Amino acid sequence: MSERFADVQLLRYSLDGFEALTSRQKAYIYCLAQATLFGRDMTWDQNCWANLMVRKTLEAICSEDGIALSADEEKAPMADYLKRLWFANGIHHHYGGEKFEPAFTEEQLRRAASQADPERLPRVEGYDMERLLDEIVVPAIFRPDLFPKRVNKSDGDDLVATSACNFYEGVSQQEAEDFYALQKSGGGQTPPSYGLNSKLVKTPDGTIHEQTYRIQQPGLYALALEKVVHWLRQAARYAENDKQKRIIGLLTDYYETGDLETFDRYSIEWVGETEGQVDFINGFIEVYGDPLGLKGSWEGVVEYKDVEATRRTRLISDNAQWFEDHSPVDPRFKKKKVKGVIANVIRAAMLGGDNAPSSAIGINLPNADWIRARHGSKSITISNLTEALDKASKGSGLIEEFASDPDTISLIKKYGDKTDDLHTDLHECLGHGSGQLLEATDPDALKAYGNTIEEARADLFGLYYMADPKLVELGLLPDGEAYKAQYYTYMMNGLLTQLVRIKPGHVIEEAHMRNRALIARWCLDQGATMSLEKRDEKTCLVILDYEALRWQIGRLLAEVQRIKSEGDYEAARSLVERYAIRIDPELHKEVRERYQKLNIAPYKGFINPILNPITDDRGEIVDVYVDYTEDFAHQMLRYSRAYATLI
Repeated sequence: MSERFADVQLLRYSLDGFEALTSRQKAYIYCLAQATLFGRDMTWDQNCWANLMVRKTLEAICSEDGIALSADEEKAPMADYLKRLWFANGIHHHYGGEKFEPAFTEEQLRRAASQADPERLPRVEGYDMERLLDEIVVPAIFRPDLFPKRVNKSDGDDLVATSACNFYEGVSQQEAEDFYALQKSGGGQTPPSYGLNSKLVKTPDGTIHEQTYRIQQPGLYALALEKVVHWLRQAARYAENDKQKRIIGLLTDYYETGDLETFDRYSIEWVGETEGQVDFINGFIEVYGDPLGLKGSWEGVVEYKDVEATRRTRLISDNAQWFEDHSPVDPRFKKKKVKGVIANVIRAAMLGGDNAPSSAIGINLPNADWIRARHGSKSITISNLTEALDKASKGSGLIEEFASDPDTISLIKKYGDKTDDLHTDLHECLGHGSGQLLEATDPDALKAYGNTIEEARADLFGLYYMADPKLVELGLLPDGEAYKAQYYTYMMNGLLTQLVRIKPGHVIEEAHMRNRALIARWCLDQGATMSLEKRDEKTCLVILDYEALRWQIGRLLAEVQRIKSEGDYEAARSLVERYAIRIDPELHKEVRERYQKLNIAPYKGFINPILNPITDDRGEIVDVYVDYTEDFAHQMLRYSRAYATLI
């Protein structure tokens, strides 16, 4: 069962195998899930400082006794707008980053707000309803010049000043870069991730300082972090082993103090914990929401191992050194000894923050290059999310519409699911963990282009090895033809089908989309291996030489790794600006028209299950019951009531 609105389809993921876990493991998952859900408002506030006020105003207007109202003709467009906000964690599209356009007027909003229950409206110190609407809510929704992009990456702009994300206040891009360059100037082989858990602010007297996310005062998000810490400490009571308890202790210490060296110690311990069946991600982690690639958005995932599927990823991780040694990159940029590549296929039990409702299907952490080099990394592929996505895509007609011929369609149907999963595994398990920086290279040297280059590096690593006989030898692919399904669908996506996610006249903004465009367009530009051709008046991809395409991918991988290892900003800028951003308007128009006829939602996200604890007379959790019946609107409204922490 799924729900759909705007350009979004909501799916449910199942917790297969959950009933076989012990009561202690289930209780551990429940407490970790609560810690995950209490981080939600931090993500909203990080995305834009006006988000929470807008959301709470719309929730007061569009809900009554927890039920979203859409039957009211005047409120229906507001309810639709609110659903888009819920999905995106704010007033900007979760992928494109552009601000949503309302299908209602300012007058309608004001009239509806005046009729709403005052107890449901947001309470902000110093603001009555009129002032809140006048100064925050109405401008945020209706002024096109205010917060136009959540993350602006346009070359030549002041990326900090023109981005709506709430990581900087009063500072310019140059001031922010200078501030963190000074912090890094001390050198050292184990630098903390400067700026990861803070907001950079300029005071009226011109002083620039960080406001750190922490419980200790003065600290930002203290109330939210107190709730997260409370449930982490409850989770520690049910942990599977002493190492998990120690990991939680380090994480709660980090949330108390905001000390980034403590976060590094936590990350190292987290990488080393491999025995438990249950694991989690919780923190200010991924930096895609910051135009400078420094500041982490809050996210949470609670997970348990998919034991059968993990055998596949363990085969990959057990051979990590072989893959590193045989990579086509310069030997200077290879790791002499690959350490601690841990790869699991997991089933998500709860998604939160920046990972909900839209979620990645694979994750590799930690992000600090020196921790990866010295202590290794953990990779996960989330099998119950990929299963839900695969089910939703069956029978959509997408492949039939965009693939070049019946043989290619047959190839994709035969091998596509298997090769999609395997490429995700290679990307996360080996791609992100491969290679090394030169000793003097600043990990943030690529600035706004860093995220795109890193994702391209991981994708290229996976693509290169998809075609290697080693995968057939390991039993990961059935034969030497299977890889072609991944090559075709990847290049087709990078050149054609991902364009359906972009509005006419816009450019590609999101790092993963830029990465795919960069790879596909660069390979197309080399000639000889593939072309775009018109067949029955439809543009389609034709791959002329799969084997030669693999060697092109290897060449690009070598160059992208060099750029990363040397911190070559100008080369990164040149690649991204040339191949990853601009769109041919005629091709864009054609692709969108063909896609619209299929009636497919271009974006997918997930409704979390409800985890209901069963306790004994002492209050101890003895079991957890999983409920899949909640719809999206009820879930979002419940989260807003039960997990409110900031306003």
